[in-house]
Amino acid sequence: MGFEPPQRLVRALGESCGDAAAADWLARLPALIEEALSSTGRRVTVERVAAPGGRSSLVLLVTCSDGTPAALKLAPFGAAPGPERAALAHWNGWGAVRLLGDGPGALQQERAGPERAALAHWNGWGAVRLLGDGPGALLLERLHPEVSLRSLPEAKALLEAAGTVRRLWVEPPAGHGFETVAERTGRRVEPMRAAAAADPALEPLVSAALAARAELVAHSPELLLLHGNFRQSKVLAGERVPWLTVGPEPLVGERAYDLARLVRDRVEDLIASPGGAVTARRRVRKLADSLDVDRERLHGWTLFRAVESGTRAMAVGRRQEGELTLEFASWL
Repeated sequence: MGFEPPQRLVRALGESCGDAAAADWLARLPALIEEALSSTGRRVTVERVAAPGGRSSLVLLVTCSDGTPAALKLAPFGAAPGPERAALAHWNGWGAVRLLGDGPGALQQERAGPERAALAHWNGWGAVRLLGDGPGALLLERLHPEVSLRSLPEAKALLEAAGTVRRLWVEPPAGHGFETVAERTGRRVEPMRAAAAADPALEPLVSAALAARAELVAHSPELLLLHGNFRQSKVLAGERVPWLTVGPEPLVGERAYDLARLVRDRVEDLIASPGGAVTARRRVRKLADSLDVDRERLHGWTLFRAVESGTRAMAVGRRQEGELTLEFASWL
């Protein structure tokens, strides 16, 4: 099976894993795809690669033998899709893309959300294994990858985004293994300090972001299932409902953390606008009020996530992206 993987995926793999490891995975893609296809429990035909695609996985547009259009998402380097599968199973299509059913040899009846999520998380360790997804792969309902909320005018996009993300904020399944906001952000503290040490000009911004995080994690007002990487480009047009979320990096914590990435959407437009700083601060207030989230907590998480993202982009050579994100952070 020959195809050209999307260049943004190739670049991202090189940044995160090194060129040699990325080249090795890309060379093995045909075999990995065949293995994933054979493990779905269905006869599946590949149509094409979704392009431009994402930075963290390869998405193939496929058709099942019964004519059902679907998408096969393949994670690189054997990364287990367990948390994403567990979150999607728990949401069960409510605000998010739906996992397609398991094929022959899998569970013989449709599982309720919490049970399915728990089985997906255990992944066969002491319990029956959920089948239907290939190794490192997820078989998902087909959305329209070329139509995201970014195709809408900004005001309409933010309105639709708010209505979509609020559906995802539910109680996590009993016995879940999702990491917490404190755990995930805690792993990013030292790289941020290293960035400030390497560039003293970043020190005031990094210190402010870390101080905000320390205050926020000292007390979390709620423990809900979150998308983890929610933004306009992660909401695609669907058939059964107009908009559905894809690509979660699920964790548990407060809603303000999930909204923080959305605040800086279309940051390049904000930077180019003479009133960008005012617009950014207004976004914090409007999103917080529309979703009944504390303004100060949303402000704090927006600052932390922007500084973390900006310093990370700079560290891997995406200088323009990093500078834009850090300028946005300085407005807050």
